Amino acid sequence: MMNDIYMQFLKSAFSVNNTYTSTEKVQKWLKKQNEQVRVNINRIPFSKLKQWNFKEGKLCHDSGSFFSIDGINVKTNWGLVNEWQQPIINQQEIGYLGFITKMINGILYFLIQAKIEPGNVSYVQLSPTLQATRSNYTQVHKGSKPLYLEYFQNAKPHQILLDQLQSEQGSRFLRKRNRNIIIQLEGDIQIHENFIWLTLGQIKELLKFDNLVNMDTRTVISGIPFGSYSAESIDFFNFLGDSSDKSYFQKEILKSALTKDKAFNSIEDVITFITNLKSGYDLEISKIPLENINGWNIGENNISHEYNKYFKVIAVDVEIGNREVVKWSQPMIEPAQEGLCAFVCKKIDGIIHFAVQAKLECGNFDTFELAPTVQCLTGNYRQTKEGALPFLEYVLNAPSEQIIFDTLQSEEGGRFYKEQNRNRIVFAGEEIPIELPSSYIWMTLNQLNTFIKFNNYLNIQARSLIASISFI
Repeated sequence: MMNDIYMQFLKSAFSVNNTYTSTEKVQKWLKKQNEQVRVNINRIPFSKLKQWNFKEGKLCHDSGSFFSIDGINVKTNWGLVNEWQQPIINQQEIGYLGFITKMINGILYFLIQAKIEPGNVSYVQLSPTLQATRSNYTQVHKGSKPLYLEYFQNAKPHQILLDQLQSEQGSRFLRKRNRNIIIQLEGDIQIHENFIWLTLGQIKELLKFDNLVNMDTRTVISGIPFGSYSAESIDFFNFLGDSSDKSYFQKEILKSALTKDKAFNSIEDVITFITNLKSGYDLEISKIPLENINGWNIGENNISHEYNKYFKVIAVDVEIGNREVVKWSQPMIEPAQEGLCAFVCKKIDGIIHFAVQAKLECGNFDTFELAPTVQCLTGNYRQTKEGALPFLEYVLNAPSEQIIFDTLQSEEGGRFYKEQNRNRIVFAGEEIPIELPSSYIWMTLNQLNTFIKFNNYLNIQARSLIASISFI
């Protein structure tokens, strides 16, 4: 059964010829969706927020649902800064991020939604079939239920192809997780005008463009399993998927994804690596009133750091024509600058390995998560002192022929206002030694895919980069 599912996913990942629409036409379709929907988003003072108020030391909705902006004090014995205070999004409810899939002419297709979030850089982006918090689908907002919700709520075990709890941004959310789920249906269902069928290969092709595929799509497809195969089978897959413009990296990355053995570190080594860190370092979080956060100021229009660093909490008034609720207002997080997330990878013993770091962030559910080689989100990486962050200068100065993937990708537009981060993958040579700093470890793509199956191992930035990896 599982081998059949793996093959369905792998075949879809190799498929870019769509029965319904070409990848090129999808961009025109998105542009048309943008033109057809009324969008009006304006910054407002906190006093103009409807049903949101400062009370009990936090900024929260009158219903007690959705989310709140809380103040926290952070203590840790990890890193150079051992104590700080900050605002953070507290959204404990677990939402759905889900795809409906269907076999069409022998290929697995994904039902994609053209969805506008108030913080999206380009408004309409490609989203999962269902993207809904518990407050949304229980209709706390008094609006209509999200489309296709009932298919996920009533899914039978044999229909579920993927089902995981995955974390979100640990520096912005307090222990936030979502249910990432993919279900497969048989028979026809109604396809609404802002939905479209795409193969997995097409989704990955569209990830090569800036800000087209939203964060929620990326996190779900990053968890897709492809299985493990013999070297002969992998060579055969590469032969079937071969094309004149297929790169050496794409052929080799398929081996890294589908080869279970030949890893520099075993699965047990990776578990010991992160367990040692979780056992040796502490993360203590305590809530404090927003008005008591040191170094942060609450103004009429935003909550900001005294040196204008990190991010701001702002308020927006939103009108979007095709949502379950057409008009509302809410707080959002606005970043201080564009960030950088990058993996450095290289061949070790004939298999591509990724330099993965264990990263502690204040909102992590279990202290540490596995992160990209370079992750600069809260601070300005362009102003980072030379040598202060491992691999940063290497990633920024890599020759173009070694940069395998390089795009701007938006963060989740329902909570973050126009936040985009450069996502980059660099294929290194002998200039990067096998010996890594103590908080880093080499992992194959197969191992990364294995750890994604389990809760709270790979962070959202690592998963976003993994989602971008294409075999064609």
